[in-house]
Amino acid sequence: MPTSPAPKRILYVENGIGYGGAIICLRHLVRNLDRSKYIPIVVTGRTGPHYQEIAQEAIWKHIPDRHIDIVGAHRLLDPAKWPDQVPGLRFAINQLLARTDDLFNFLPFFIQLFWTAWRLKVNLIHANNEPLCNRAALLVGSLLKIPTVCHVRGDQDGSRLMKWAFSLPDRFISVSHWVSKSMQQKLQVASENIDVIYDGIELERLNLNTDGAEFRKQYSIDKSDFAVGLIGLLIPWKGQELFLDAARLLRNKIPHLKMIIVGGTPNDCQAYEQMLRQRVVDEGLDDIIVFTGHMSKMETVYNGLDVVVSASTSPEPLGTVVIECMAMGRPLIGPNHGGAAEMIEHEKTGLLFTPREANSFAEQIERYYKNNELRLKLGNNARQHALKTFAIETHAEKVQAIYKRLIQA
Repeated sequence: MPTSPAPKRILYVENGIGYGGAIICLRHLVRNLDRSKYIPIVVTGRTGPHYQEIAQEAIWKHIPDRHIDIVGAHRLLDPAKWPDQVPGLRFAINQLLARTDDLFNFLPFFIQLFWTAWRLKVNLIHANNEPLCNRAALLVGSLLKIPTVCHVRGDQDGSRLMKWAFSLPDRFISVSHWVSKSMQQKLQVASENIDVIYDGIELERLNLNTDGAEFRKQYSIDKSDFAVGLIGLLIPWKGQELFLDAARLLRNKIPHLKMIIVGGTPNDCQAYEQMLRQRVVDEGLDDIIVFTGHMSKMETVYNGLDVVVSASTSPEPLGTVVIECMAMGRPLIGPNHGGAAEMIEHEKTGLLFTPREANSFAEQIERYYKNNELRLKLGNNARQHALKTFAIETHAEKVQAIYKRLIQA
């Protein structure tokens, strides 16, 4: 009697800035892998309670990737003017930071990852973020002659270093057609090496009937309040400053307005959160703006909000917020660029505003406020579209088809 082949080991490497959409989508994928064919092993550069939960779903290992905060150093030095007062000083500082990053961050992570992949006899490496921040994983794959897949979730700048990093993976998964086109145009990645696969979510796990009153009560949001929520990590390009601009424009137009900023703050962005909170105080928005920090029960958040918004100032590939919000059938507003524009059909499944323009953003919020029927209609339409587009089963099947081709090649 023939025996089934042993399951192949897939090493997932997550080097994102914090616990956000990328790793949430990875967890959905890992949970839905066909365990008779694949064994997931997840390595994360960061740790904490939410990362440690992964150990309940897969083999999980934390390998630190940031012993020295080079990103934080750049955030302090890049806007400073004093390095430009001495010719060549800024270049020298940047080179010193780069070599420090290589020696104290990249090298230790690379060595431990190489040992892990070799010891566990990994069959394929799946980098969960763009190639440059995952170059260690891709180089490990190259040295061990293991096929590599890179999940690209955002726009790239087309630099020489970025082009080199994009030459490493055997295959790319793009989260949207917009991201795929960006890779082809800026980095000359051949279209035949890219699979566009929308992120999947476990639709059956989303409780549409969750009572949002729990969320509103927790943050003192009355039944009569009109609650607008921006959900996402507190990082500058997610658009929290634009959200505050819109709040200032709407404060005298919408009675009982509440603007909720939902999301945790990566360690690198603590100063950014402090700046946002200071703006709220300086501009007298204390009675409108609410900060919640990280939320784990997202269904209560979505159902507790009257409107959900995505306000990214840079084109976002295809945010998890857009996917989850549509699946929950909630009224949604997004910027008319990137993945949001690809997924939201204006006035059919949501509303779009002109990117980075507070007036346009505020106008769409006000439209929803004045028209409850529009909110219900577009929310229902979004739900039907999401059911057809974002099923995790479809996502997992397409990703596993890539694994099968690469491992058998």
